[in-house]
Amino acid sequence: MRVAALYRHPVKSMLGEELARARIDEHGVDGDRRRALLDLTTGQIASAKQPRTWRQLLTLRAETKDGGVRITGPDGAELDEDALGALLGRPVRLITERPPGSTLLRSVPEQVLADGIDAEVEYTVQDFGKAAAPGSFFDFAPLHLVTTASLAGAAAVRYRPNLVLDVDAEPFAENAWVGRELTVGRELRLRLIAASPRCAVPTLAHGPLPADPEALRRPARLNRVEPLPGMSPLPCLGVYAQVLTPGTVELGDRAELH
Repeated sequence: MRVAALYRHPVKSMLGEELARARIDEHGVDGDRRRALLDLTTGQIASAKQPRTWRQLLTLRAETKDGGVRITGPDGAELDEDALGALLGRPVRLITERPPGSTLLRSVPEQVLADGIDAEVEYTVQDFGKAAAPGSFFDFAPLHLVTTASLAGAAAVRYRPNLVLDVDAEPFAENAWVGRELTVGRELRLRLIAASPRCAVPTLAHGPLPADPEALRRPARLNRVEPLPGMSPLPCLGVYAQVLTPGTVELGDRAELH
């Protein structure tokens, strides 16, 4: 296996950056998901997992710049908080720390597919980053990886992974990696801890990529598994990982399971 792509998303639910080289530690890829938008009306963290309200986040791009972040709109113009609020239709603030008690609202993906992205659907409530170090806006764990075989021609950016591994294997082979360790490059060592459930986000338009309901329907048909023992089967693609030994990773680096 070799590293085929590396990604960083500096602001939660926005388009990110493709990298040639990245430092990865217990907090994940350096600078990944360290910021989010706070909805000043509700006090909730903005997330495209609620597509009715926040799907426009996926038209925005966040890039690291001078130790901070630069956010641009669909036309490439840089946006400040006032411009973001005007575009999104509600006042927001860019934050680096989660307010006490903040949670993540996740629209039920099947209802979004059935009723459309503008419909009011049920949602679940979950805590942020149960398997991640403090100081980030991860849904669960600090790293998400997927194989080229599982993507099967789909655009990786739809699934927002950090690592894409080029591997000669069957699709969804990474399901069987849960519980094992993976070394990447010379130093990085990961523990693979859970299959990654898919939400409605991959089905939405991502920048120039049009909406694609098959991005959820395909794993729902072909890879409905238990993310963790005891959980109900869910459409999954890729696996979550925690970092055992930090390291720097480059495109083309070799990866090996243990």
